[in-house]
Amino acid sequence: MSKASEQTRTIAVDMVARVEGEGALRVTVKDGTVEDVELRLFEPPRFFEAFLRGRHYAEVPDIVARICGICPIAYQMSAVHALEQIFGLRIEGALRDLRRLIYCGEWIESHALHVYLLQAPDFLGYDSAVAMAKDHAAIVTRGLRLKKAGNAIMTLLGGRSVHPVSVKVGGFSRVPLRGELERLKDELLWARDAAVETVRWVADFEYIDFAPDYNYVALRHPDEYPLNEGQIAASTVLQISPNEFEQHFVEHQVPYSNALHCTLQGEPYLVGPLARLNLNQNHLTPLAGQVLADKRIALPLRNPFHGIIARSVEILYALEESLRLIEQYEPPPLPAAPVAVRPGTGMACTEAPRGILYHRYQIDGDGVIREAKIVPPTSQNQSRIEQDLRQFMPRLLSLPDKEAALACERVIRCYDPCISCATHFLRLEIERE
Repeated sequence: MSKASEQTRTIAVDMVARVEGEGALRVTVKDGTVEDVELRLFEPPRFFEAFLRGRHYAEVPDIVARICGICPIAYQMSAVHALEQIFGLRIEGALRDLRRLIYCGEWIESHALHVYLLQAPDFLGYDSAVAMAKDHAAIVTRGLRLKKAGNAIMTLLGGRSVHPVSVKVGGFSRVPLRGELERLKDELLWARDAAVETVRWVADFEYIDFAPDYNYVALRHPDEYPLNEGQIAASTVLQISPNEFEQHFVEHQVPYSNALHCTLQGEPYLVGPLARLNLNQNHLTPLAGQVLADKRIALPLRNPFHGIIARSVEILYALEESLRLIEQYEPPPLPAAPVAVRPGTGMACTEAPRGILYHRYQIDGDGVIREAKIVPPTSQNQSRIEQDLRQFMPRLLSLPDKEAALACERVIRCYDPCISCATHFLRLEIERE
């Protein structure tokens, strides 16, 4: 829809497909210059932090899993790590491996969904994955099967793929037999080969030349590509423990959004696959490194549109890691370590598919939550998305309203924003004066 007057021109898109959640974008242009960009996340606040107060710690994994239907494991993992810090628990061995495996399943299903169904249509010129499937049925089928492989891991370990129920403080309510994991291997071997083809496929897309100056932020671990554990690192040399998160990262409210903006020492930063890959490339498997070399893809990647490449590489990594973990698995003697409740405060960060996810809990001597704080990846990326749009918009000002709106949506989809997690996209308005 377009409205025009002598002084103002407004472009409005009531709803944008292929993002998770609802919101709006408003761009103000005066005298041919982009004056303001507002990413408006207008879904009602969901009050999960308030819901957690007064609940027993054992209820937390099930409650936070409901925050997101796409990345529930991330919420559960950040929660149990924070609570285990309070209780002095450190989970090692097979239970740690199982947590890493279920997180791999979430990365696979979430990334496959975004790569094939949400972002690939932008590069291939389709309005939706359904329209794309009419001409590329085999490709869409491959993406759906990849997603299903990730879901199978989550279902086996978590009891179901949406809002899993077996994750608990100390471990799991049930752990699989070795034979149950072995039965996943054939499909995961197929998926690994499909992931190689996915990287090759997206590497051949035509990419816009756009390379903002990012401060990348991700977990970094000395021995492995990070999922559950590690120091918080930034390309600006920062390296801190999750316990120091709130000393460096500050949330603030903006009047046009129901989600808080999080900045690092007052500046926007980037979390997610691009940041993880650039900061942890030394932990890629030889196969992943070889596929990148074959396609002449050099790291670090600095173009947000290359996020689809980073996600595809992480699908491949997660499948290789899943197969490694299954091959070495021996069931633990107990499905969970015993918990000795004590009061305290615990903090943790894990790597959700879209970036670092911070949780902090304060509990009393009865194990009841007295305070909860959750900082999701999309809240952290909001300011960075707005910065990208400010830098990208000047090349769009000569375009018709509809084309400019679509181009803005494509920038936003690079981030795979989970708006429901953040509050909670998209109505777009461009105002020209």
